[in-house]
Amino acid sequence: MSSVTSNPTVVAPAAKLASESVCMRIEPPHGLFKLHLGELWAYRELLYFLVWRDVKVRYKQTAIGVVWVILQPLLTMLVATLFFGKLAKLPSQGLPYSVFCFAAVVPWSYFSNALTTATNVVVDNQRVITKVYFPRLILPFSAVFSGLVDFSIAFVVLLIFTIAHGIRPTLTILLLPFFLLLAILTALGVGLWLSALNALYRDVRYLIPFLVQFWTLASPVYYSSSMVPERFRWIYGLNPMAGVIDGFRWALTGRGQAPNSVLVASVAMVLLVVLGGLAFFNRMEGTIADRV
Repeated sequence: MSSVTSNPTVVAPAAKLASESVCMRIEPPHGLFKLHLGELWAYRELLYFLVWRDVKVRYKQTAIGVVWVILQPLLTMLVATLFFGKLAKLPSQGLPYSVFCFAAVVPWSYFSNALTTATNVVVDNQRVITKVYFPRLILPFSAVFSGLVDFSIAFVVLLIFTIAHGIRPTLTILLLPFFLLLAILTALGVGLWLSALNALYRDVRYLIPFLVQFWTLASPVYYSSSMVPERFRWIYGLNPMAGVIDGFRWALTGRGQAPNSVLVASVAMVLLVVLGGLAFFNRMEGTIADRV
């Protein structure tokens, strides 16, 4: 009858590990731009989970699901075409007004929805924030990235709609990712400011509908920025979405002029807003858990 003996060399390392304790010290970041961006990569699976959760919750128990993604910009385009294209006869840079408007409504819808979601994301996740540690920057990032699913669906419809009107894409369409990135950074930058402020002052969320409405009228969604006098064009470009919408429309259709002065001002403003938003969110991160 064989005997079984234990191997002490196998048990010893496990016992050693069990006896050792690991101490991790979590402190609020010091300095405006000590962002610890490496943590965002370390928590990338959490970012993916939050994005996927937002997408599923958005369409949970909806009657027609993702069709809302198509209906919202499509109906907006139809109403705008009737009033601004047919009745007001606003110029449309040589494009059918429906295409002119639809090419602006799709990126604008992404931006407005991402901004609204990013503003409320910290308050909506207050129970998670107060219980476990993770980089708080993940929350506004997830709010901005989750909207890209809706944008992708609406963009496919926009592309089919544009081709159906006899407008074939040109090489300028290769620049579309740049203008989409500009829209993402704009939503992220403003969302960082507003999400931190909303955690401190809850009435900020009531400001968002007015802000989005005002920003819509201040952006070339229903009219062409060529209506703005040339000497004021760079000032108009301080609205980041002016460069995004003009550039997106130009890149998709290949019609009109590239948004040169408007785009330069918009890019500069986006960089300023994003850097300022990161610094402000980083500064408020240490007190958000106590105030949320």
